[in-house]
Amino acid sequence: MLRRLRPCGLYLALAAACTLAGCQALPLPPAQPPSGAALAVPGGPAVRLQGPAGPLGAAQSQRLLDGLRQPAQATDIFAHHLAVEVLIATSPLTTGNAVQLLQDGPATYAAMLKAIAGARDHINLETYILDDDAVGQRFAQALIDKQAQGVQVNLIRDSVGTLGTPAAYFERLQASGVQVLEFNPINPLSAGAGDKGWSPNQRDHRKLLIVDGQTAFLGGINLSEVYSGGSRSLRRPRPLATQPPPEGRLAWRDTDLQLQGPVVGELQKLFLASWLKQSGAPALPRNYFPKPVAAGHQVVRAVGSSPDDAFSQIYATLLSAIHSAQTSVHVTMAYFAPDPQLLAALQAAAGRGVDVTLILPGQSDSWLVLHAGRASYQALLRAGVKIFDRRGVVLHAKTALIDGVWSTVGSTNLDWRSFLHNQELNAVVLGADFGGQVQRMFERDLAASDPVLLARWQHRPWGWRLQEWFARVWEYWL
Repeated sequence: MLRRLRPCGLYLALAAACTLAGCQALPLPPAQPPSGAALAVPGGPAVRLQGPAGPLGAAQSQRLLDGLRQPAQATDIFAHHLAVEVLIATSPLTTGNAVQLLQDGPATYAAMLKAIAGARDHINLETYILDDDAVGQRFAQALIDKQAQGVQVNLIRDSVGTLGTPAAYFERLQASGVQVLEFNPINPLSAGAGDKGWSPNQRDHRKLLIVDGQTAFLGGINLSEVYSGGSRSLRRPRPLATQPPPEGRLAWRDTDLQLQGPVVGELQKLFLASWLKQSGAPALPRNYFPKPVAAGHQVVRAVGSSPDDAFSQIYATLLSAIHSAQTSVHVTMAYFAPDPQLLAALQAAAGRGVDVTLILPGQSDSWLVLHAGRASYQALLRAGVKIFDRRGVVLHAKTALIDGVWSTVGSTNLDWRSFLHNQELNAVVLGADFGGQVQRMFERDLAASDPVLLARWQHRPWGWRLQEWFARVWEYWL
């Protein structure tokens, strides 16, 4: 079972007060352009892409963006979404990238270990969970071997996510020369408070591997043996199961990306910012920013969020894309506990005829989040949103596809913890080509899912309703 931060008695009291008073919606940037806004924001800069040689001209950027549109689809998703991001995003839209979609642990681990084996200068790894099991030991040995070859390895591991990993595991890495940084230690005596003080509820939920500043991996996959099995050819469990499966019984269904090109430099900046934030030993000098080279034709934005930010850029850009959706919103999500704004955006999209389809867990390692999300099912179903329970696996993927041309894959769940309390990381990929790949993946998951029907849901057991009510009390802290 993957470990998530558990609330204490104080959190329960705060959560109860939040429920009784009515939780506020999540914060958003001070201004967003209306749906259908022009590509150039009035009074602001035109949207320009950044390539290997630097920023592109406005005309060249526009030609590339026009080429990403779905030819047979009338949609202004680019115009609106890009206009919003001019106001809220701190990282550039980059072109010249190669993006490979990786499904489940085996394929992702094989690609990551291959990249690690080829490292020549440095390896930067940031992860929430790093278990001392077969997978964790394999990665540890790969990192130690590269360190022995003169490749500098820097590791950021979350304190709560690695709470069950023995100290000896990290001591072995450090003894080999690997720099290990514990993100926000839960022990206040070793926290190194820094300027902002100790905040035990803030966690680093990112999963990021960067090799030589040229290849990067991100998504939802932690380094743990639970991901060792693929997610195909699995038995059908009891519909709408409410308890987590026995350890190791079900495979985990997750998604990652492998990226090359200029966007890797933006991901590198986020990693080094996380390192600096923790006030640890300075990262040893290496060629962290090699000269960018074109690796493909994909347009990608790296979007990182932190609880220190005024608002979650991932949340804001996702909301803007849903508000602009004209044909489809397809979401596959591990943990779903929407705030009022996100709930309203999904309902409004369905109300204007958009195909809003959510693939959510049939079984989960966190029954509290599972039921907190299910508390919103009835309102969503009545609005015309289609909901499916993924069967036979523990769903851990966090992906969205809007109008077939706006895709995101990352570590961010659609819950309060991801948007308020965690450091998260997503990539937004624009274009019908990559969107088609995500759509085919979505359809495969859909074929392995069961529909949640309104008539049946309205007659669900009262015990489930009680669990939904109880989970809603906790959702702000889950």
